Amino acid sequence: MRRESDSALNQLSQAVIGAAIEVHRELGPGFLEIVYEEALCQELKARQIPYVRQAPIRINYKGSPVGEGKLDILVAGRLIVELKAVDQLAPVHKAQVISI
Repeated sequence: MRRESDSALNQLSQAVIGAAIEVHRELGPGFLEIVYEEALCQELKARQIPYVRQAPIRINYKGSPVGEGKLDILVAGRLIVELKAVDQLAPVHKAQVISI
C-alpha cells in the first residue's frame, strides 16, 4: 500500500513541476513571487489539480500552539509548494521548507 501512496505522490509532484515549468516558460524570470503564485494557481486550476493557496498551519512548541504560518500552496492536501523568486536559493530558504 505504501508503494501506491509513494507512486501517487510522485505523479502529483511531476504534475505540479510540469505546471511550474509552463508558468516559467510563459512568464520567464523577473517577477515577484506573488505573480508566479497567481500564475501557478491558474495553471493548477486549468489542469484540475486541487490546491489551497496560503494554507494556514499551526506551529507548536513542545505540544503547545505558539503561532501560525502559511504555506504558499498546498496541493491535494499532501504536497507543499514554497515559491521563491530569487537568483539562487540560500540556506534560509531550505530551512523554511524543512521547518514546516
